[in-house]
This record gives sequence, structure tokens and C-alpha cells, in this order.
Amino acid sequence: MFGAQIRLFRLAGFDVSLDVSWVFIALLISWTLATGYFPELHPGFDSVTYWSMGVVGAAGLFLSIVLHELAHSVVARRYGIRISGITLFIFGGVARMESEPPTARSEFMMAIAGPLASLALAAFFYVSTAAAASAGLGATVTGVLGYLAFINLVVAIFNMAPAFPLDGGRVYRAWLWGRTGDMAAATKRAALSGQIFGLVLVGLGVASLISGNVIAGLWWGLIGLFLHTASRASQTQAETQKLLDAETVERVMTPDPLTVPAGISLRELVDDHVYGSFHETFPVMENGAPVGTISVSDIRAASRADWAHLTVRDLMHPLSQHNTISPEEKTEAALRRMRESGHARLLVIDRGRLAGIVALRDIMRLVELKRELG
Repeated sequence: MFGAQIRLFRLAGFDVSLDVSWVFIALLISWTLATGYFPELHPGFDSVTYWSMGVVGAAGLFLSIVLHELAHSVVARRYGIRISGITLFIFGGVARMESEPPTARSEFMMAIAGPLASLALAAFFYVSTAAAASAGLGATVTGVLGYLAFINLVVAIFNMAPAFPLDGGRVYRAWLWGRTGDMAAATKRAALSGQIFGLVLVGLGVASLISGNVIAGLWWGLIGLFLHTASRASQTQAETQKLLDAETVERVMTPDPLTVPAGISLRELVDDHVYGSFHETFPVMENGAPVGTISVSDIRAASRADWAHLTVRDLMHPLSQHNTISPEEKTEAALRRMRESGHARLLVIDRGRLAGIVALRDIMRLVELKRELG
């Protein structure tokens, strides 16, 4: 889902990161507020003032989304659901769950926490607006506070739409899950509602564009497309998880993979191993033990003139939780680690010994075979 990310700070034990796509949305929000929203509601100010209000309003929305996702994360932690962090991206924010909720109740409680936090923020900013007006702070201050009260209310209401993966869609899934006991079937129905809702928003965006409301048309269209895509991806992920539920990494790994010594040069690696095997990733060994991985992309990043004196050890990725997994872990956990780390292959380590290598294509081939065989 995400591209390059910038770690901002740590809040209540969770890392808060910013996807580079947020830069685009922050500029768009600031522009929308500075050129449309604030001038229409509070006329008479110069452009510098409106842009200042727009930037502060966007920053307030940024903080509100962080607190919305923090509410999800805190409740998830209470129910034993691991959250790897909070990421802000082009269409808002997400608490990155490392596993699905264990029960329908935990799903419901975690999902409802976000909208409740947004409602609390809306009330806080509403009271703050009234207090600022009573103190005579002027329209520049009350305008921004009023916007934050309004936008948090909108976020709360919009997120409660029964369209997965919105919070309301997760509440809907929790209700279906609790009633039927089948999480996969509940996810499928909730995701379908998300796809339909996404198409409705796209239609609303097209209608707005035709009527001449370009800003609203772009917003509804983009949000609708994202929601439709995210719903389909969530459904596919749930189906894949069900198919892989009982499968361990040991089932799909390639045992005894081709390895390379840490001390050889890149030239030797290319001539003796890459061209000879056509593999893309190699476990790196030293003194009989695995110490890292090196891939063709790592070699490509180095200058060809340096291949003769650079060694595999110089460019390898040391073993870490991002590029290794144990044979007993579920293949779904391997998929999640691949998504988070960007590695399409993981070393399978069993008590310090290299047991094999597992590749994304092998896991997906297993999924395809299970679908074909019913």
C-alpha cells in the first residue's frame, strides 16, 4: 500500500510515519482551504492570511488523524493485536496491524474506537471555537477551530459507512462475524459493500465534475477509487489468508538453497553464481553459518568498476527480522513480512541453521493451486 516513509515520532509506544503521498494531500487540503473554504465562510482577508489558515487547518487535520489512528492502536494493544505503527498516507491514516483481530468483539471495539475519538475531537474543537469567539480572538482563529470541529465530525460520520475497510465496514464485519462465526464470509460481504460504496462515490465525483464543482468532484472520485481498490484488496487478502491458514513456511520453502561465501568479490558472485544459476537472491554464509542476503538488485546498485574489489560482505543485508522467518511460522506471516520489508524472498532459519528460502512466487503458486483444486 505504501511507498517511501518518513518516521516522524513515537506516540504512546507506537511509531508514527509519514508516507510521501501525504505531501500531495497536505498541499491539496491547504489549497482547498485557502482558496475555497475559508474565503467563502470568512471573506475580507488577504491571500497570505487565507494560506496561513489553510496550512494550520491541514496541520490540525494531520494531528486529528494521528489521534484517530492512535485510538485504534491503543484498543488493539489491549486485545493483544500487534500494531507495527501508524502511517499517514494520501487518503488519511492507518494503524498497521500485524495480525487480524482474534474475535468479533475485539474487531468491533478496535473499529469503533477511531470514530469515537473523532467525535470527541469534534466536540473539543467546537467548545474551543465558542471559547475563542468569547475571548474575541477573531475569525482567523475561530475559523480554523470551526473547520477542525466540522472535519472531525465528517471523518467520524464518513468512517462509519458500512464499507470495508472503513471503520464502519469493520463494525459491519464484526457483526456478521459474530452472527455467523465465519470471518472469511463476513469479510467477503463487508468488502463487497465497500466496493459498491466506492463506485457510488466515483459516480458522485463524476456528477460533481459535470455540474462544474471540480474540487468536490476530484475529492469524491479519488476517495471512491481508493475505497473500491482497497475493498477488493482486502477481500483478496482475506481469501488468501483462509487458503493459507494451515500452511507453514516449511511446506513451501526451497530446502538447501544455493549459497555464496561472504568473502568473494562481486565479480566472482556474478560470474560463478548469478550467471550459473539465474537466481535473484542468495543466502550469504560465513564459517558455515548464514549471515545475510544479497540480491541482483544490490549488485546492480554498485558500479561495475568496483566489482573486482567489493566483496559480498560489503553489500549484503545482515540477517534481521525483516529478511528471515522460521519454518514453523505460517505462510501468511511470511507474506505480511514480505509486504512490510519489500523483500520477495526470506531466509528460513531454524535454530541458527539455514533451512531453506521461501519466495513470494512459491506462496502465490500454492494459493493458485488451492483455488484450482477447490
